Amino acid sequence: MLRRLSLVLLLLSTALAACDGGGKWEDDCETTAGVIECAPDKRPPAPDLSGELLEGGSYNLTQDRGTVVVVNFWGSWCSPCRAEIDDLEQTYQATKGQGVTFLGINVRDDRDKAKAFQQGRVGYPSIVDPGSKLALNFDVPPNTIPATIILDREGRIAVVIRDAVKQDQLQPLVARVAAEAS
Repeated sequence: MLRRLSLVLLLLSTALAACDGGGKWEDDCETTAGVIECAPDKRPPAPDLSGELLEGGSYNLTQDRGTVVVVNFWGSWCSPCRAEIDDLEQTYQATKGQGVTFLGINVRDDRDKAKAFQQGRVGYPSIVDPGSKLALNFDVPPNTIPATIILDREGRIAVVIRDAVKQDQLQPLVARVAAEAS
């Protein structure tokens, strides 16, 4: 048990160091209007990402290797999250044919409220993260959501947006990462 706890703490500290809001990897990236974009040779690996899906079943980021994954951290209680949901879905629908998938991470929420919020509005799955552990692994404190992270086909952090998104902002960023050679 102690060995397992030590391993978890080591992985968590490594992930937090890689995604630290004032971390060195961000120093090598372009920041414009709250959007952090990293050139392919400057991208840090995403932390491990797996968990229970809101609708049941499980998800592991490794199943989408070779695909661009757009990860959105949200809560049904979050007003900016409510404002961006249609833009996220429209971007998902517009880019899924380009080898792009979306994944929501529902943070600090009641499962029934989260399901009711997404029902009929979103075509992509969400992981339940009631303790905000996944969010913290990506350096997304629950009080800073919504946040959207675009992972490239190699599972590296290409873009970080720490604010609500609009389709006209998000879609070109997703398309640019999707157009990169594998």
